[in-house]
Amino acid sequence: MLEIHRSRYYYKQAEISDEDLTLMALIDKQFTDTPFYGSRQMTSHLRREGYKVGRKRIKRLMRLMGLAAIYQKPRTSDPHPEHKIYPYLLRNLKIDRPNQVWCADITYIQMRKGFLYLVAVMDWYSRKVLAWRLSNTMTSDFCIEAVTEAIEKYGTPEIFNTDQGSQFSSFIFQRTLEENNIRISMDGRGCWRDNIVIERFWRSLKYECIYLYAFETGSEARAGIGNWMIFYNSRRPHSSMNGATPDEKFSNSAPPPGAGMLQAA
Repeated sequence: MLEIHRSRYYYKQAEISDEDLTLMALIDKQFTDTPFYGSRQMTSHLRREGYKVGRKRIKRLMRLMGLAAIYQKPRTSDPHPEHKIYPYLLRNLKIDRPNQVWCADITYIQMRKGFLYLVAVMDWYSRKVLAWRLSNTMTSDFCIEAVTEAIEKYGTPEIFNTDQGSQFSSFIFQRTLEENNIRISMDGRGCWRDNIVIERFWRSLKYECIYLYAFETGSEARAGIGNWMIFYNSRRPHSSMNGATPDEKFSNSAPPPGAGMLQAA
């Protein structure tokens, strides 16, 4: 009735030791600066910082955080047959209006005694964050909630771009886009620059909010991130947009909600 996935409702986050949480915080900060670091380089970095860690442990923590180096990795398994991978549609595409291209991504959010995952939906042209959600699991449902909210508020984009993560390649997520006549675009494997707009956004969020406040609880994180999102959209100017804020860039030339929706034949 509440449209909450059963596994998410009953899920209890596994206990993480204080030492692992400390390592995860260090990994997150270093990965924000050097997204090309895999588990081998991250292990070497932490050893230089004085931590006696093994690669197996760091690899496990990075997997838990949803982090993967940007280099092309060998394909070691076939994708699930229901997880269709779409081509990247943005190469050489001139993006010159709101609601032309939206993108989404997930990032790890550290807290003092735990962590969460954050998904954000962004308009590529204006850099405006259209919707976001926090979750303690990496399932598809919180991503779908964010996309649904963005569509309800702003209509539909022509193209929606994500990486090839299981949350975005899942049947239910792709069906949500297809039912709204949205063309699906996906980054190449390991090609983080294909979604560079939102990758830069994560860096700003973490240095201007997450690392400064070290939230104690999920409710504190939700409130703090929410306040920063309002600041980012409405008051934070972008030099790449001649000093305009995302809200200004989006509203100055944005069509009314729903105007971008394709009519069924």
